[in-house]
Amino acid sequence: MEIWNVEWKGTSVGRWLGLVTAVWVQCISGNNYTFSNYSGVLKTLMDITQLQLNNLSVAKDIGKAFGIVAGLASDRLPTPIILLIGSLEGLVGYGAQWLVVRQSIRPLPYWQMCIFLCMGGNSTTWMNTAVLVTCIRNFRQNRGPVSGILKGYVGLSTAIFTDICSALFSSDPASFIFLLAVVPAAVCTMAMLFLRESPPEDVAAEDDGDGSQYFAVINAMAVVIAVYLLIFDLTGKHGALVSRAFAVVLLLLLAAPVAVPIHIALKAICRSGGCREADVEDGGVSEPLLAAEAENTEAEGANSGETSGDSAAAEEVVVKEKVERGRRQRPEIGEDHTIVEAVKTVDFWVLFFSFLCGVGTGMAVMNNMGQMGTAMGYTDVSIFVSMLSIWGFFGRIASGSISEYFIKKHATPRPVWNAASQILMAAGYVVMAIGMPGALFIGSVIVGFCYGVRLAVTVPTASELFGLKYYGLVYNILILNLPLGSFLFSGLLAGILYDAEATNTEGGGNTCVGAHCYRMVFVVMALVCLVGFGLDVLLAYRTKQLYGKIHMNKRARNTKVAAPDNH
Repeated sequence: MEIWNVEWKGTSVGRWLGLVTAVWVQCISGNNYTFSNYSGVLKTLMDITQLQLNNLSVAKDIGKAFGIVAGLASDRLPTPIILLIGSLEGLVGYGAQWLVVRQSIRPLPYWQMCIFLCMGGNSTTWMNTAVLVTCIRNFRQNRGPVSGILKGYVGLSTAIFTDICSALFSSDPASFIFLLAVVPAAVCTMAMLFLRESPPEDVAAEDDGDGSQYFAVINAMAVVIAVYLLIFDLTGKHGALVSRAFAVVLLLLLAAPVAVPIHIALKAICRSGGCREADVEDGGVSEPLLAAEAENTEAEGANSGETSGDSAAAEEVVVKEKVERGRRQRPEIGEDHTIVEAVKTVDFWVLFFSFLCGVGTGMAVMNNMGQMGTAMGYTDVSIFVSMLSIWGFFGRIASGSISEYFIKKHATPRPVWNAASQILMAAGYVVMAIGMPGALFIGSVIVGFCYGVRLAVTVPTASELFGLKYYGLVYNILILNLPLGSFLFSGLLAGILYDAEATNTEGGGNTCVGAHCYRMVFVVMALVCLVGFGLDVLLAYRTKQLYGKIHMNKRARNTKVAAPDNH
């Protein structure tokens, strides 16, 4: 118990157990992407048009706009309280939808359904904010891998919910929504015990060797889960016994990452008690990434040059004076920004609108996948929903680690990867617009992958540009793009163009069958992605110098960590 208490702080058991707990929360916090699994039932029960149904999905996404409240709370409330708020709100929001779909109550008025969908959507912002802000602050030197892991598991959550429901409840919509209501509440209750932010003075810089190995292990486990889900989806229908066995093995795989903190705890027990003090790093970790590492680099240079001590001291004074002048006026990119300071920069709005082009069009596909599948002649669209989720995971998990690697090795700006994803996403929309056989399957894979890249890369990019001090609020301002994009591309673009092609039904609704139903929607979204590509290229150019500095500071830090091994 003594070792556990000691290792809870700093670099070992506490932060890694918190990361694993965060992974479990992310596995159930992607329920906002599952609307296509039960939207058809809502449309039938409420007897509404496609435009009205799309506006219900917009109401769900508008809930994310209120994530600003979660962002403000993240700097004032402890992580367990934020998780509690999110879990209770989701329980109420999805619980009401479950009662309607189960037909325990009559369909609620349209405006009331909008409110409950909004509550369900907002619940995930509290969960995501608690997880991302806490883990990014606890692993300041590995923001890319942490973001990729957490966002990757969010991507898998849709497939996890969909496949478990399919395996245990034969894809019954009522049972599916029941899982959306109850499971997140249970997992968040457990997470309140373990997920916490380490005090800045207790957070030492991570050991790059062991840290990289642990991240690789968690990534590998995630890939195994994704492949396992993919195999289950592609092998068709299964019997009851096989389906139950699949669900049990899936739960065991989801629990597997806990082996990492257990391994760290066992290593701590085997080591002598005095070893823990050897890992303390120089520098204040409460500073932004760039500023903290720059101070370490300056200190290292001053210590190594004995013959030029006076000049080094003079240069240090000049640097400090410049930093003070900058802080008295306006922070530089890479330093901590308040939200007011951030929105006054060009870089914030370039990032904001490029993010809109990617996630906004992606949300339109996710919200309308049920109707897109029906229009293409498919009776069961669950496989396409799962493909979006699974390939979204691969995009998130790969882009987080790859972008971090290229920053360390070649100083490649992260927005470069966003630009690449925009081009690939535009190609996916073109494929779906053509409407050839298998187009929806290919398109769902491409769009899911690129959507995942967009989310995983933007999260650490925002922290690197605007700092960590007010990161929770900056992140939730950027997430406004989800409801905004849903309204523009799903509620307006897809809803209006679909209704223009659809024929009316007797009950007052409408329907459309054929590739032409969404063709113009895909063409417009492909053009929007090209605009996003241009914005990402611009941001990569504008931040090239910043990432050059981050690259040099990471190299200096790695050299400093490796220096003792040479003696």
